[in-house]
Amino acid sequence: MQERIWHRFYEKGVPASVPFEDDTLIDFFEKSAREHPDAPAVVFMNCKLTYAQLKDQVDRLATALAAKGVVANTSVAIQLPNLPQTVISFLAVLSLGAQAVMTNPLYMPPEIEHQWNDAGCEIAIVADYLYDQKVRSLKGKLPVREYIIASIPEYLRFPLNLLAPLKLKKADPPLCAKVAPGTGISFFKELVKNTTPTPSKTRPKMDDVAVIQYTGGTTGVSKGAMLTHRNLSCNLQQVQAWFQGVEVGKEVLLAALPYFHIFGLTICMAWPLQAAACLVLVPNPRDIPGLIKSINKHRVTLFPAVPAMFNAINQYPGIDKIDLSSVKSCFSGSAPLTEDVQMRFESLTGAKIVEGFGLTETSPVVTCNPLEGKRKIGHIGVPFPSTDARVVDADEGKREMPFGQEGELIVKGPQIMKGYWKRPEATAEMIKDGWLYTGDLAIMDEEGYLRIVGRKKDMIIAGGYNIYPDEIDRVLQSHSAVFESCTIGVPDQKRGESVKAFVVFQPGESATTKELDAWCRERLAAYKVPREYVVRQELPKSSMMKLLRRVLRDEDIKNNG
Repeated sequence: MQERIWHRFYEKGVPASVPFEDDTLIDFFEKSAREHPDAPAVVFMNCKLTYAQLKDQVDRLATALAAKGVVANTSVAIQLPNLPQTVISFLAVLSLGAQAVMTNPLYMPPEIEHQWNDAGCEIAIVADYLYDQKVRSLKGKLPVREYIIASIPEYLRFPLNLLAPLKLKKADPPLCAKVAPGTGISFFKELVKNTTPTPSKTRPKMDDVAVIQYTGGTTGVSKGAMLTHRNLSCNLQQVQAWFQGVEVGKEVLLAALPYFHIFGLTICMAWPLQAAACLVLVPNPRDIPGLIKSINKHRVTLFPAVPAMFNAINQYPGIDKIDLSSVKSCFSGSAPLTEDVQMRFESLTGAKIVEGFGLTETSPVVTCNPLEGKRKIGHIGVPFPSTDARVVDADEGKREMPFGQEGELIVKGPQIMKGYWKRPEATAEMIKDGWLYTGDLAIMDEEGYLRIVGRKKDMIIAGGYNIYPDEIDRVLQSHSAVFESCTIGVPDQKRGESVKAFVVFQPGESATTKELDAWCRERLAAYKVPREYVVRQELPKSSMMKLLRRVLRDEDIKNNG
């Protein structure tokens, strides 16, 4: 790695280049299990698994999956909230050299159908309530030959293993369901319990695909980023090199960021497993009382989160009287972190928050503020060790912009994906001469610190979720009453942005807001559904008849401040 201006702002001990080990996440996990067998690995309510116990569960499931024909390059869908079974499943799949397809539990049937067909998923490990509510109806439309059904309460101990199902069944919608035995149906806990562990002697190769991680696009077509074992390994080694104060075998990390998201997968699972940390699992990141209780009860030391979570904790009634002083370090991403939120949380806990930046296609982290060095609020920090970055002209992407001038951020490093699954053209558009074009507009200052100022693409980030307007517009325009629509993100104090849709009806047709909302909710995950619908006679267009979202955004800012 050539010397860069930002290297002098690395804190002491952080190298410009990481001396990478050719070890996979599985290698690192097994090392943690050997060296810290009795250390707590996973905590979920009253369930506690040590590293030795977690290793045993992983080996049992891997043996069972191998018996069901899972081999190198088999695609296995995992559709679960943050549970012990999610950690076990991910590690078991990777240990066999198979490909994990992490699937959002909030996805609606059309989204599941697209993803699992595109990835060619042969096995699906899915929560019972998700199978009952969403997946069962798709069985004839999917390539899946075996469903392994997991249940939220099944790893809990007495008395919660008896009480939790009663509470979960009363939720709206229910979070527990009875799935009948049948051909192509197995049950997670039973499968693991009845399988004698015989770990595979075949090890995954560093350049094999470990995860097909789906992301959206400006066209609304969901694409699978192929992340190799090397990508994941290098990124977690970069994270480990960056955070010098982390004590192996002693940290407690709050895993509230969902594992179906690459931020949660790397920072809340892969990295802490490498550091033999204890993962405190939280299935619902919106459960603020639960987050606070977990931090306090388990004396959490590391807290990766998105700004909306920090802000919600700040505003929680009586938070000043709750002891959160165990938290040492917090890592923020996915959306801009404001100074007042950062300062308030740090005053509550005594911790430090550092803001970083990444993408699904980069495994994900590429930049971060130093934890003990120079932090710049409102900036995403400097490039990680072994990572290069430039700001280039947004039109052609060839001319490097001077310090202080806006352009597109491009990055290069070992964490960059192999490419998009079965989409060579999209890969070629994204990666050019080894540089990944992020689509984000940024400014680099004279010290190498980066600040995001906008997006070339019209992606909306609401509550930490990436939302693509074209996908919403396709759903709205499939309604018989809608002629055309244009969706934008508008500022939202709590969620960062919220979704606002402008619609034009077909001549002589109409629909109520309630009808449009119901139409969207049947076809989109809840976080994608517009919070507001505005009916117009026409929408602004360019001379090429392209819808002008920026005009709508400008009008909205002018009208609403």
